[in-house]
Amino acid sequence: MSIWVFFKLLGSLGLLMFGMKSMSEALQKMAGPQLRHVLGAMTTNRFTGMLTGMLVTASVQSSTATTVMTVSFVNAGLLTLAQAISVIMGANIGTTLTAWIMSAGMSFDVSNLSFVAFFVGIILIYRKRYRYIGDFLFGLAFLIFALAVLRQTGQDMRLGENEAVLNFFSTFDPNSFLTTLVFLVLGGILTFCVQSSAAVMAITMILCSSGALPIYQGIALVMGENIGTTVTSNLAAMSANTQARRAALAHMFFNVFGVIWILFVFRPFIDMVCGWVGYDVAMTKDSVETSVFLANAAKLTFVLAAFHTSFNVANTFILIWFIPQIERLVCWVIKPKKQDEEEDFRLHFITAGFMKTPELSVLEAQKEIQSFSERMQRMFGMVRELLTLSSSANSKSDSQAGDFNKLYTRIEKYEGISDNMELEIAKYLDSVSNAHLSDETKGKIRAMLREISELESIGDACFNMARTISRKYNTKQDHFIERQYDHLHQMMELTDQSLTQMNRLMGGRKESFDVNRTFNIENEINNYRNQLKSQNINDINNHEYTYAVGTIYMDLINECEKLGDYVVNVVEARMGTRQRDF
Repeated sequence: MSIWVFFKLLGSLGLLMFGMKSMSEALQKMAGPQLRHVLGAMTTNRFTGMLTGMLVTASVQSSTATTVMTVSFVNAGLLTLAQAISVIMGANIGTTLTAWIMSAGMSFDVSNLSFVAFFVGIILIYRKRYRYIGDFLFGLAFLIFALAVLRQTGQDMRLGENEAVLNFFSTFDPNSFLTTLVFLVLGGILTFCVQSSAAVMAITMILCSSGALPIYQGIALVMGENIGTTVTSNLAAMSANTQARRAALAHMFFNVFGVIWILFVFRPFIDMVCGWVGYDVAMTKDSVETSVFLANAAKLTFVLAAFHTSFNVANTFILIWFIPQIERLVCWVIKPKKQDEEEDFRLHFITAGFMKTPELSVLEAQKEIQSFSERMQRMFGMVRELLTLSSSANSKSDSQAGDFNKLYTRIEKYEGISDNMELEIAKYLDSVSNAHLSDETKGKIRAMLREISELESIGDACFNMARTISRKYNTKQDHFIERQYDHLHQMMELTDQSLTQMNRLMGGRKESFDVNRTFNIENEINNYRNQLKSQNINDINNHEYTYAVGTIYMDLINECEKLGDYVVNVVEARMGTRQRDF
């Protein structure tokens, strides 16, 4: 084999991987939001979840994309872990479509179709309205062309007539269980190293269809590929949150369990699949003419695809009845971290290395911003509690002072967390925006950058109120009168209502959100602030309290009003409306 044939093989494998990636990304750009809605709506039970995972994966040609979307829904509380496991099972079936496409491409000369796809694709790319269809056709063209080159390269290599290659594989006893295990491990290692089960599947098809690699060893490689691809996802999920790691472990358990039981019925199962395809297992090179042997060997690409599908369908049929037990197993193996995650700065949804496509990265960023928003409302709840402590601590006993200072320290820590979350999410969105995105997604990123800026301002407003309360508490100034405390609590209640509306929007769909409710609350806050401002001047003139106390009182009232403005800005950014002037 010449060096040029070797590089032709490597180049065509790279082209194959690039084509599949381009197709998957283009399909996600065209149907990403719809696919996410389908995943959320069609997983009412384990069977619909399995069918949904199968159809979505077959559509986007990426089981990783389906798994990532599923895990994000689990984190958001839209799906249970049990439902996610059923979707992942379906994704394993859906991804077998890739093997059928490859087997067809390597069995027939379809290279001419690639040039048609290239031509139509480039025309559509330059027509802005249809450019995503053009991107998909370009990816499909690369895939078809790569398969055609792989087919021709496999023929040029003449592996079935290469004595060195044949002698190497003949050193393994085809009847030995140890040989099956060796090729099983080899398939897993190759997939882990190449980071693409499709590329390893292509190599396996070339070796088998040329007659160099016996069918039993070839299928052992395919089984190893199933395990190798789950090792990659488990390593990627190590830095993710608990639910992501559990979903990745469930995926690995699914494939490892399948490999274990298939080893007990290895040869009968393969012989059954070969019978379906019409491949003669007993035929050897020496028993028939070379042309007949190679014609029989050419069917092996379909045998591999049929086995891959049959294996995953049978495994799903067995395990779909034990989803609750699988859920308990992965929850027992992967326990949540004991530390209080709420008190630590850690992004829950955005994880390095786990995201695979820009469109899905935006979905994860949205979930992270939702978490950011909920955290800010909890921070405001602490400020309200701090005000209550300050009002009931007239005696300033040691225990009350300790509780006050402890709560103030927590609020101070939350302020630092909000600053870090803004920076980290913005950095992540900036890296995502460098990719080739749809106009809709670019608009979402701009809106999300505005959202996190306003959320950080909410954190600043909360901390400003906490500092004002603390400054008054730790000085010898007079306390607020009872009426002032009542007004402050009423203002904070209105502000908390606006935060609740904001989080309702961040956690749901904007089509069903009544934005007028947010604007009405903001108007109430503004009117109440104006009313209290006038009343404060009168109370100072009537010597109800000192000017210094009145100033601190109005500082808190004004900070609540500012916080309400920031909330409206977040809502408008999410709804896609123009920012109002306040």
